[in-house]
Amino acid sequence: MTFKITTKEIFNAVAHIQSDAFYDLNRVQKTPLIYSHKLSLLGKANVFLKCENLQTTGSFKLRGATNAVLNLDPNEKKRGIVTASSGNHGAALAYAAKALGVPSTIFVPEEINSVKENKIASLGAKLVKVDGLSDLAEQEALSYAQNKGLKYISPYNNYDVIVGQASMGLEITESLPKIDAAFISVGGGGLVSGVGSVLKHNSTSKVIGCWPAVACSMLKCMQAGKVIEVEEQTTLSDGTAGAVEPGSITLPLCQEVINSTETVSESEIALAMQYIYDEFGMVIEGSAGVAVAAFIKSKKLYENKNLVIILCGKNIPDEKFRNVLQQHPSNI
Repeated sequence: MTFKITTKEIFNAVAHIQSDAFYDLNRVQKTPLIYSHKLSLLGKANVFLKCENLQTTGSFKLRGATNAVLNLDPNEKKRGIVTASSGNHGAALAYAAKALGVPSTIFVPEEINSVKENKIASLGAKLVKVDGLSDLAEQEALSYAQNKGLKYISPYNNYDVIVGQASMGLEITESLPKIDAAFISVGGGGLVSGVGSVLKHNSTSKVIGCWPAVACSMLKCMQAGKVIEVEEQTTLSDGTAGAVEPGSITLPLCQEVINSTETVSESEIALAMQYIYDEFGMVIEGSAGVAVAAFIKSKKLYENKNLVIILCGKNIPDEKFRNVLQQHPSNI
């Protein structure tokens, strides 16, 4: 899919999501928007957290996956679907596919974290491990889908996926009509494209794109004005890691909706994860920590503002999370 879509199209489409099919007790949930006293005090602002870590499957990805599966034609549903994922999208697609009776095959990098791997396997999807990083898993999945005549559903380069993620933006603006800025972690750009499209047309909010400094492919592509190869390093934010697919519809959307950008170090991500745990007792994964860390790093720019930080997921192995807390005790 290489055609260009607009933020207005996304905004109009998400308003017509079939709520009875999309929001279901066993599928997508309307997650809470909670006030953070500690972060508000720290930043001298009103800071709200959109808790997608409490979403079914533990990640926002179920929104896009559910909308994509709901929009398959009958033949596509019968034949089955394929995707590649570092974990969260794979688990979400496997969950949505099982709920709607659609066979699914999920390609994952060899070093997928155990929580995400176990979720995918438990949902009955065919799991294929690829010896390499996320971009290689994506290449293998695309080739498999083409050879088998199956529908490939990208974690981000898919119109229905982006519209599904945009549902979160509607929930945010319904709960908090006046938003000055939203901090959103960026991988392939599906989340920020969807939510950013709603914020652009339904509020006056600025959108802050947030990345780990060692793995920021979309940021480099935005700076180059085209999709380029970017060398990335291992990061706590495994959910945002990986190359941008050539011809991705999210690149122009990111360029349009993102007003400013922040990159954060691995230590800053870990401290942010610790901070959320200290205040709420909630586990968040590294990709959620990126958005919190970006706020903490840039907080002086947003004093006296109404801010939203999206906690995009919680899927991190217990041992890895404990190690993060032990190695990076909070001193904020």
